[in-house]
Amino acid sequence: MIDRAFALLGAFDGDHRAQTLAELAQRSGTPRSSALRLARSLVRVGALERLDDGRYVVGLRLLETASLAPRGHGLRAVAMPYMEDLFHVTRQHVLLAVRDQGEALLVERLSARDASPVRYRVGGRLPLTSTGVGLVLLAFAPRHVQDEAVAAYEPGRGDDDIHGLEDLRRVLAQVRRGEHAVGRQDRPFRVTTVAAPVRDGDEVVAALSVVGPDTGPGSPGYGPAVRATARALSRRLTEDSGRAVPR
Repeated sequence: MIDRAFALLGAFDGDHRAQTLAELAQRSGTPRSSALRLARSLVRVGALERLDDGRYVVGLRLLETASLAPRGHGLRAVAMPYMEDLFHVTRQHVLLAVRDQGEALLVERLSARDASPVRYRVGGRLPLTSTGVGLVLLAFAPRHVQDEAVAAYEPGRGDDDIHGLEDLRRVLAQVRRGEHAVGRQDRPFRVTTVAAPVRDGDEVVAALSVVGPDTGPGSPGYGPAVRATARALSRRLTEDSGRAVPR
């Protein structure tokens, strides 16, 4: 029952925010009669809401529950002042992401009004090989996660400077040595990113990045700011964890 309910909720994404029952059933692979029963139950507990036109949308109860996730809103609450400082320096997109299994999950984004267009959204998932934050999270992930990502990698669907498996392995090694990732993409928009790991003690718990326009060789020029901000946030997380340990 729980698996089927989450399959129904998983039918929603950034391009499908409001759906009819038929669309929910089709996108979730659930028989229409079962989808109707599940949808009614989810509406009753507030996980879904039904609009006047009969379509379903995600309910506020899920936002209430998600706000308690320590790797989501908890991390975001600590990181926000540091992200705001980085945002005011760069005036571009500032992203904070965590790894969830084999994907990067965006937990916060700050964007200037005139920043380069991007399709990243808070709560959205990204392949680990397609963005700066993803490459950082993958580089410091357990070995089996790296092996699975490398095995599933499809050339042409990630960073434009990574053309094959050897390139991917080389880039991940560079990220570990240099404590940051630099990436570039021409699709769907031409952008460059710099990302750095965020640590809680010795563990990499998130990745922080700036995404901006690709203005030529060496761009963007805010790598030092990203790395310094990530280190400052890491110190804060480590200090907070130390205070939380019973003496």
